[in-house]
Amino acid sequence: MSTAPGRLPAHGPSLRRQLLQPLFWVWALGMAIAVAGALLLARAAANAAFDRGLQDEASALASKVIWTDRGPLLDLTRQAMELVTWDRADRNAFAMIDVDGYVLAGEGRIPIPVALLGHSVQQPTVFDDVYAGEPVRGAVFTVMSPMLDRRVSIIVVESTRKRADAMRDIQIGIVLPSVALGAITFALLAWGIRRGLQPLRDVASEVAARATQDWRPLPLQQVPAEAVPLIERINTLLDNVQRSMSVQRRFIADAAHQLRTPVAGMRVLLQDLQQELAAVTPADANRPWQPVLAQLLSSSDRMARLIGQLLSLARSETSLAVDAEHHTQDIVPVLREATEPLVLRALKAGRSITLEAPDAPVAARIHPLWFGEVLVNLLDNALRYGGEHISLRVQPADAQLPARVEVEDDGPGVAPEQLGRLFEPFWRGERADVRNDGGTGLGLAIAREIVERMGGTLEAATRPQVPGMRFTIRLAA
Repeated sequence: MSTAPGRLPAHGPSLRRQLLQPLFWVWALGMAIAVAGALLLARAAANAAFDRGLQDEASALASKVIWTDRGPLLDLTRQAMELVTWDRADRNAFAMIDVDGYVLAGEGRIPIPVALLGHSVQQPTVFDDVYAGEPVRGAVFTVMSPMLDRRVSIIVVESTRKRADAMRDIQIGIVLPSVALGAITFALLAWGIRRGLQPLRDVASEVAARATQDWRPLPLQQVPAEAVPLIERINTLLDNVQRSMSVQRRFIADAAHQLRTPVAGMRVLLQDLQQELAAVTPADANRPWQPVLAQLLSSSDRMARLIGQLLSLARSETSLAVDAEHHTQDIVPVLREATEPLVLRALKAGRSITLEAPDAPVAARIHPLWFGEVLVNLLDNALRYGGEHISLRVQPADAQLPARVEVEDDGPGVAPEQLGRLFEPFWRGERADVRNDGGTGLGLAIAREIVERMGGTLEAATRPQVPGMRFTIRLAA
């Protein structure tokens, strides 16, 4: 696997590959040795069988040599001679020669191994030569006269066609089953390794299927003993992360709760100060303190809203963890009730919020209180950053898609590369520090957190796919 310069690989080599690779080379080396041995064994077996046949034929012909006063004769009938030389698949020939190399009987063109004539007295000796343009294998057997000091040699040759065919058949009969058995063995090894690693894939699938906030320990029942320390360490890590998140949530909730009272008191004091200063200052007099107090009141409002959002986030994480509080119901009444105040707010600002919902009930599994919080946050975001027209659409579930709620506006949207950051806590876009829109950067993060804890999804789309900005909630049935 290649990686860009300076970058580490995403992961190490596959465990299955590390197990199979050495086994494959062992299997391949063993198979190569087995095939080579089979080829040599087939060659040796074929040669031994055919050589023994040639030697037996030479010995049989030598037994037909008759010694007479006129010299040695080969006592064979014509039918016997034709039987010796006839072969449909091979070229056979024989001859009887004297010590001077003259052919006394048989084929006159037969090759004569002169160097072997004196060494084939005890038993027939085989040799290789060429006869009639073909390579042949032959046997020579020298016999002595029982009374006279004379000898003759019987030579039998045959071409190597049948020998090569038999050798090929033996090789195929040995090699093919060996290769097939080796392939089956290697396939079984691969299957066994895959089966042994399946529990790890099952653990990975379970982790992938879990919700974001599911910190339960991973099961160990089906995990191989070698992987148990790893899974136990992961479970320890999950427990530590869960404890850390709990401490963080408690800190946020406690801090927000402790800040709520002094911020509310500060806001009351600022309002009282504004009223008293207005009472002692003539209406036509210069009021340099008014912009400062207005800025202080705006800042206290924003601080109070931030504290409220932090408390909402902490409370949602606690209450939505109780699965029993989620139940299937008609979401349209919940939606109407939650968005009514924001519709009035939009009308006062000269904006419009339209609702498109079917007459029939739209069932989905929600937590009524926190689903309303999601809608409020999305509409508030649209009123702060969107255009003049805001649409709220409800679509019931069908065979392919779950129930959906869409909040869409015709505002400027965001840059496509910033979509991934919309749901980050406290992210409010570029140069948020110079804007005075009253936003906290937590509304969308809270909305997604709540939707995911209810088993749904929250996604965003921007120009050019939609007129401005669109948030789509998909709810579980």
